[in-house]
Amino acid sequence: MSSYPSEAVVAGYIDDVLSGRVPACHWVKQAARRHLQDLEIGGERGLWFDRDAAQLAIDFFGLLKHSKGEWAGQTIHLQAWQQFNIWVVFGWKREDGTRRFRQAYLEVARKNGKSTIAAGVGNYLLVADGEPGAEVYSAATSRDQARITHSEATRMVKASPALRKRITVFRDNLHIANTASKYEPLSSDYNSLDGLNIHGAIVDELHAHKSRDLWDVLETSTGSRRQPLFLAITTAGYNRQTICWEQHEYTQKILDGVIQDDSFFGIIYTLDGWESQASDEEGDGATPQRDDWEDEAVWIKANPGLDVIKKRDAMRRLAKKAREMPAALNNFLRRELNVWTQAETRWVPLGHWQACGQAVDAAGLRGRIAYGGLDLSSNTDLSAWGLVFPPETDGDPYRYLVRFFIPEENILDRVKRDRVPYDAWVRQGYITATPGNVIDYDWILAQVDEDMQAYDVREIAFDRWGAAQIQTKLLELGGPDFLVQFGQGYASMSPAMKELEKVIVGHTLAHGNNPVLNWMAHNLVAVQDAAGNLKPDKANSLEKIDGMVTLLMALDRATRHEPPKRSVYEDRGLVVV
Repeated sequence: MSSYPSEAVVAGYIDDVLSGRVPACHWVKQAARRHLQDLEIGGERGLWFDRDAAQLAIDFFGLLKHSKGEWAGQTIHLQAWQQFNIWVVFGWKREDGTRRFRQAYLEVARKNGKSTIAAGVGNYLLVADGEPGAEVYSAATSRDQARITHSEATRMVKASPALRKRITVFRDNLHIANTASKYEPLSSDYNSLDGLNIHGAIVDELHAHKSRDLWDVLETSTGSRRQPLFLAITTAGYNRQTICWEQHEYTQKILDGVIQDDSFFGIIYTLDGWESQASDEEGDGATPQRDDWEDEAVWIKANPGLDVIKKRDAMRRLAKKAREMPAALNNFLRRELNVWTQAETRWVPLGHWQACGQAVDAAGLRGRIAYGGLDLSSNTDLSAWGLVFPPETDGDPYRYLVRFFIPEENILDRVKRDRVPYDAWVRQGYITATPGNVIDYDWILAQVDEDMQAYDVREIAFDRWGAAQIQTKLLELGGPDFLVQFGQGYASMSPAMKELEKVIVGHTLAHGNNPVLNWMAHNLVAVQDAAGNLKPDKANSLEKIDGMVTLLMALDRATRHEPPKRSVYEDRGLVVV
């Protein structure tokens, strides 16, 4: 048996990738070609491959055990794609015998074992890399995030008799006394980043780093080490003004031979054709065809652990949701298929919205429980006041009654400027024009008062920044518990958007086919943060979205206080056949 069993595994993986037997994207193929080319001519640049070092790093994972899921307690057996990355990063050496790669960038879709690789590499650098006084850190934007990888490394140590003999476990610290080495979590909010002397840094979810401050500190703290390793493992993001996008682009340039950097290893597992890249056909100058994200055959390109580490059924459920909602599609592309997306996306699916166009009879809703939302824009702009009526019986939808207000004097100017038929909507009764060139808030208050007489309005949600001028008068109408401040950020809006998504896709909303509201639904753009939270993006929405904002606020309150539903039989009785 060969002393280097992983050599055959890696060679087989490279052959499968380049022959197409294993679907792989352009960047994975380029990483494989780079390794093969360096085996041929790397010696001209003083590079050589140390199979002993490569096999040692892979064998080290055999000392580790999984701590979660179906494999908890079982020894880690690296898949072929994982062995390829470890083999290449730890096998290549410089002329002086030190490790060639000082930075490594691994970008892959979520749930493909990133934490296992990261924690295993961290432990290797601590205990098996031959570095006296090694300082190894799991680094992230927050201490809690940094603890995720470090906690996994700690569980690996506790489960390994061989490692327990050498490593002492403290809270947030793995320590080897006789070599004065340590492995700790580290973040940008740590008390002090001065005095670091880093041998290894494992940077988790680099896409979440809003600034490059921590990265720069870590990078400049390796200068006195013989062969430091800086490993970034991440899923794709959406902000292209970040250190992660910078590393992403740098990786692509190296893999396509635009830049030669013998100290940098990078690989990206993603779909083909979703951003500008070189053709996989050498020299033909063609642009690769965009992979169909719904085609399960290409999912493995971004998920090399599919069907082993990552479950296909879970992806299918998320893909089904992505077909229904644009916001869910962006999330699926970024997290599940490792495609860089934009933060903003048109949010309301037209077909589902149209299916929710049942009539809303204001008179027929008299006496019903309702929850209000109030969105007051600038006093020269559109404002909206809306009521959501929770279902009273099984099968009854949430009904949304919305009122719009606009200053009368500047309507024609707005029609010409915005090319929106405000004047026609005023004539048709969908918008109320208030006298003057600014919104008369007394008209809105009068409408709120009138609606409170007609309906059992339990709460009104409002943005305190917009409604500050009339907050006192609103309190006079309903008392202190009647008004609910509703922020416009992710914390308040993301749960509301998930509820609205549910009722739109489930066709359990009736919006009355109001043309002003239909226009605003079409305009609504959602912005997403790194954690997948959503909020309406007024700055980037096509035009006005006030009626959708009031819907979100009112629906949120309605779903939090939904009354018990009556059976339809309570109203009509049983029908006996």
